[in-house]
Amino acid sequence: MAGRTARSERAAGTGEVLLAVAERLFAEHGVFAVSNRQISEAAGQGNNAAVGYHFGTKTDLLRAIVRRHAERIEALREEMLERTGDSASVRDWVAVLVRPGTQHLAELGSPTWYARFGAQLMTDPVLRELMVDETFGPTIRRTLEGLNRCLPELPLPVRLERADMARNLMVHMLAERERALAEGAHTARTSWHAYATGLIDALTGLWLAPVTTDG
Repeated sequence: MAGRTARSERAAGTGEVLLAVAERLFAEHGVFAVSNRQISEAAGQGNNAAVGYHFGTKTDLLRAIVRRHAERIEALREEMLERTGDSASVRDWVAVLVRPGTQHLAELGSPTWYARFGAQLMTDPVLRELMVDETFGPTIRRTLEGLNRCLPELPLPVRLERADMARNLMVHMLAERERALAEGAHTARTSWHAYATGLIDALTGLWLAPVTTDG
């Protein structure tokens, strides 16, 4: 029994190392440019089939990386929803969309790779579905419902258009700051919290911008 427990712990530890290494390599080189063999070698695994043994297909590996972060982000958003209540402020609901992700990145320390990894998934038609499946949980639905309640006059086509704009801005701006931090480049804001504030300001302006009809 003790031997089985030790083997399980070693397997779990190896799996965590593989996930961390895969996330870093995908972020730095691209999801399709990195093979399972490269991940195994970078993780110090003599067995080149280690990724397949622990996770199955490459899609399963990607899903596992997303899940590794999604649970914490979901918990942080749940806490924010409790504090937000029935707010009628667009900015409050935008903050619930933005801050859980930036707080999670701040908690991870530096450098991080998840924002760049996520941006790659969101720009690929197939992988985007995987990312949405794993991250579009109950707290996101409640947040979007709260936001939509604050925008009753916004036509549905415009609302959908701005949702796409907001998502792309959020995904790629987080990835850009993460990249700058990893490269030691200058960043306009000194912390993830401050960066989130600027992003919330911009997204609030996007949602509240006037609607122009052009024939």
